[in-house]
Amino acid sequence: MTQKQKKLLWRILAAAVLFVPLYLISEGIVHWAVPRWALLLLFLVPYLLVGYDILRKAFQGIKNGSVFDENFLMTVATIGAIALGEYGEGVAVMLLYQVGELFQSYAVGKSRRNISALMDIRPDYANIEEDGELTRVDPDEVAVGTVIVVQPGEKVPIDGVVEDGTSSLDTAALTGESLPVTVGPGREVLSGSINLSGLLHIRTTREFDESTASRILELVENAASRKAVSENFISRFAHYYTPIVCYAALALAVLPPLFCTLTGVGLAGYATLGALWGDWVLRACTFLVISCPCAVVISIPLSFFAALGGASSQGILIKGSNFLESLSRVTAVAFDKTGTITKGNFAVETVHNSPWERKKVLEIAAHAECHSTHPIARSIMEAYGGHVELGRVTDVEEISGHGVVARLDGVTAAVGNEKLMQRLGVTFSPCHHVGTVIHVAYDGTYGGHIVIADQVKETAPQAVFQLRRSGVKRLVMLTGDSASVAEKVADQVGIREYRAGLLPADKVDCVEKLLAEKGRGDRLAFVGDGINDAPVLARADIGIAMGALGSDAAIEAADVVLMDDDPVKIAKAIRIGRKCMAIVRENIVFALGVKLACLLLAALGLANMWLAIVADVGVMILAVLNAIRCLFVKKL
Repeated sequence: MTQKQKKLLWRILAAAVLFVPLYLISEGIVHWAVPRWALLLLFLVPYLLVGYDILRKAFQGIKNGSVFDENFLMTVATIGAIALGEYGEGVAVMLLYQVGELFQSYAVGKSRRNISALMDIRPDYANIEEDGELTRVDPDEVAVGTVIVVQPGEKVPIDGVVEDGTSSLDTAALTGESLPVTVGPGREVLSGSINLSGLLHIRTTREFDESTASRILELVENAASRKAVSENFISRFAHYYTPIVCYAALALAVLPPLFCTLTGVGLAGYATLGALWGDWVLRACTFLVISCPCAVVISIPLSFFAALGGASSQGILIKGSNFLESLSRVTAVAFDKTGTITKGNFAVETVHNSPWERKKVLEIAAHAECHSTHPIARSIMEAYGGHVELGRVTDVEEISGHGVVARLDGVTAAVGNEKLMQRLGVTFSPCHHVGTVIHVAYDGTYGGHIVIADQVKETAPQAVFQLRRSGVKRLVMLTGDSASVAEKVADQVGIREYRAGLLPADKVDCVEKLLAEKGRGDRLAFVGDGINDAPVLARADIGIAMGALGSDAAIEAADVVLMDDDPVKIAKAIRIGRKCMAIVRENIVFALGVKLACLLLAALGLANMWLAIVADVGVMILAVLNAIRCLFVKKL
């Protein structure tokens, strides 16, 4: 609780302590003879104690020309009630209104803290080793390629690659995952991660302002400026609603008693004309209290704000509440394949070895490819797993579009595709498996082939299942790979529709067709990670980028960024959007429904100030309670 909230709480408690005995006296429950004027002065003490800031804001609003707001409504209604002799009810309205204000302030603060906690992920310094000693410098001054030192307990200030040291990193602030990640030499690390154990030397790969932590903060800070249609509606609603109810209350206070006075109709129920006018003015004051739009005006933006905070805590960065609204209406999702459904890195899937043993096929291939930096070469060496002796390899010749020919232990080794085997006159066995096929020959003898393929992410099938469960009716995979590869991957994850052999421009055309085919009011999401996906991410109704490995262009073009590249979180983002919009609709219907019913009762003289308090403060508290449910999205 902030200092300001504590101060308001003490004012409320002090006013309540003073108010209760005075109310018991005024209602005759405690029989003390107190003059009416003295009772008024005594009631003004708790009234001013708890409500002086509301009165000040109301008069400032009048002075500045911004008359019609909730402070004006509360001021007019409570002063009117006190002027009519309803001292207890006037003070009670102000007291309980401030209780509601305290409650909503705490709820907004809780939501804001959830988002502002992200501000802690960006450190204020970086360590650079100079002459054996660590020097703290401003991260902005660290150039790309500089080696920085991150000690246990410190945050990684800038994205980079581990040069030396091993440790466990807490990446919860970035990805929402609580399990630590083990890193060592050659491993990429992201700024905002917390070093839990060992000393790390990291060579930076980005500038501070372009690092992950800085980009996250920029996305979150800009999110509040992008309002959803519902938020804009509420802003316009409050702009017109408050003046209308003020004029309606004025009409209620003047027109009925004036009509009765002039015509004599309805006068029989009142002892005097003063009693007639007093009754209708009190009805108008009750009408004003009930009409206060706080429940709607506060709870709707709070719902979006809480949902943005809840999503960010799960590693889902949504760039604005307008995208929450779009997410709630997603019925079709198109995926890029590489880096989205698959890991985007090659691995040896199988070795068809005949007549040689598997290890011998991999040994020859690994040595022949040992000087190559190609992902396929790296995957072969990883599958081999043994020590590659560079001294055994000479006369390496890379033949473009064919493969590699080298001398291994003085004997010719050939590793490549079918064209290379044909060129060397080696009889080979064709492979019908889906993937990249690498044939291996040694001293002119064919030994077998290696099948290399991009691996499907472990969570991809679950992601597809969760999307269907979340109400997404159409799933389509778009890829530049061959039809056979696309068919295999689609079958593995459970996607029925795919488009293969696409160039970046073709993907845009496919998305255009999908947009034309979707239903009115439905939304199409596209999920991608590469620089070639940026045009499609921008064209779709809502673009979702894989943030940890995704390109800068893709993240900039996207509306939602998944920080840990887990496709399961696509469905979670959609469910967060739907939960948020459901809560928004509930609050609008509930708050306006209760208020309209109570306004009618007030106009008919069937509602007193206590009912007005329930209709205003009670409804606001319930709506705010409902709104902060958007924070709790972990189990969605």
